[in-house]
Formats: sequence, C-alpha cells, structure tokens
Amino acid sequence: AVDYAANSITVRADSTVSAGDWSRMTGLAEEIGGFVRMERTTGTFTTRVNGGTAVFGDQRRCTAGFNVTNGQDIFILTAGHCGPQDSTWFRDRQGDELVGTTTAASFPGDDYSLVRYEDVDVLDRTNVVDIGGGRGVQIVGAGEPAVGQRVFRSGSTTGFRSGEVTAVNATVNYPEGTVTGLIETTVCAEPGDSGGPLFSEGLALGVTSGGDGDCTTGGTTYFQPVTTAMEKLGVDLTGGPPAPGGAADESEGGAPPPPLPAPPRSGEGLGSRAVSSIVDFGSPALGAGLIGLSLTGLLAARWLVSAQERREYRDFHSASWG
Repeated sequence: AVDYAANSITVRADSTVSAGDWSRMTGLAEEIGGFVRMERTTGTFTTRVNGGTAVFGDQRRCTAGFNVTNGQDIFILTAGHCGPQDSTWFRDRQGDELVGTTTAASFPGDDYSLVRYEDVDVLDRTNVVDIGGGRGVQIVGAGEPAVGQRVFRSGSTTGFRSGEVTAVNATVNYPEGTVTGLIETTVCAEPGDSGGPLFSEGLALGVTSGGDGDCTTGGTTYFQPVTTAMEKLGVDLTGGPPAPGGAADESEGGAPPPPLPAPPRSGEGLGSRAVSSIVDFGSPALGAGLIGLSLTGLLAARWLVSAQERREYRDFHSASWG
C-alpha cells in the first residue's frame, strides 16, 4: 500500500511468507531506500467467507452489501469471492427462501459481484444498512475514502464495527490470487462478514474483501471500493443519486433497496437555493443603486442560507442514525 502523504510504501507479509522470502524482501527494501517500510503480521490474509448466516450459498455464507440497480433489475452488490456467476443464494440455511442468483462476478483482480433479486416487490424504496438492534443507517450516496477517515462496517458474523482508513489503492495477495485497488482499514472482520458494507456519514464506500486477525485481537481488513465496482458493472445505488459511470436513470424512481428496517427520517433533504436580480442598464444611476442593493441583499441572503444549511446538515445526519 502507498502512503502518498509520506511518500512511502508499506509491505506487509503474513505468516505464509517463509523466513527466506522475508529476508530477501527485506534486503531488497534496504537497497531501494528508507521510503519502503516492511511489516510482518502474525495472521494470514484470507477472504472472509465460510460455511455459515445472512445470505447462504453452496456450503458458504456472505453478507449483503448495498442494493444497486441498472434501471431495470435490482441487485445486491457484494464480494466477488463469495461465489462465481450462477451461484444461488438463500435467506436461510435450509435453502427454503430464495434471495437471488449471481449474475456477474470478478475475482481475483477485483472483488465484487451482483446477486439479482428474484422478487423485488417485497423491497421498499430506501437503501439502509442494518447495524443491529432494529436500527439502520440510510445510505444517501457513494463516495471515495480518505486516509484517516473514520469508517463503519456491518457484517453477519461480527455485527457493527468501526475503525479508520489507513491506505487506499492497496494490493493484497490472497491464496486465490491478487486483488488490487483495495481500501485498507483497521476495522476488524471475520469469516462470514465478506461482502458486507463499509460506509461513513451515509455514504457507501466499499464491500468487505478480506484481511487478517479477528474482532477479539484486532486486525487489518480490506474493502473493494463501491465506486469502482459500480462503474465497471454499470449500476447505481438504489434510493440515492447515481455514482460516476452508473447506468440508472433518476427518472426510474430511485429503485428499491434492502429488506432492512429504515431509520427515522426527520429533517431529510438538503435544499438548494439561488438568488438572482435584474438591473436596467439604461439608467446608470438606477443600475448602480440596484447593484449595490443586490450585493448587500445577496451577502445577507447567503449568510442566512449558510446558517440554515448547516442546521439542516446536522439534523439530517443525526436523524440518519435511527
């Protein structure tokens, strides 16, 4: 992973790297210079999937990420390593309640997939992340993470967790292959959390890919950025503004999202305002006077609007936490 601010590169080796390989890598780093930082971890970097809850497949389970649409169908955006194309997913371990089928997947290289819902009639028109206790956080858009940013994750194994972004555009060598362009974080995760959502302040950031450690001792977890995945898949988040490169049209009504409890929605919506005036330049004195009055009114109006929008912003984000 690259630390652009410090102009340095961090190389982490897990327990599968032999002592000989580690020695050779360390020697090479010393030859390159001090801006290469070598770190050894005690765990093993693995994808976070196992046989077990949330959405169930063939002897495995994953966690639903975000609901997305191509303007026609509704999908779950989740991790690509959860299962190849045509994998079938159920709500229960017995396979009685069908969720949908994987229609597109990319892993390794990337780590994302789409699961098409079989029945979209049961979904509402929001995009909500379940954080446990009957509460949810409404997702209002997608964003790019920043190093040092506080982020949150929800997973079917370990529930609601938080941490911070430590790097972007990280490369991870899993046993199954190399994945590039990942978000590196201090948020913990365990098997079964794969595909679960990473978000901050109502913005979708990523879906859980893999990492090392656990939620008892801590560890490093990597996420597939949602903006990259949605752009390559040609989809947008449901119930919110489209992401760059997405295919959904706002006129489609936003499309339905997850079968999760929506939070209270008081104070939603950040309005936009415009101030305009018309000046008669046929009368210079009158025009100058009107310009002066307009500028004074504009400054006063902008001050009032700014104060109001700050209040609305605080109300909106406090309301989104259900």
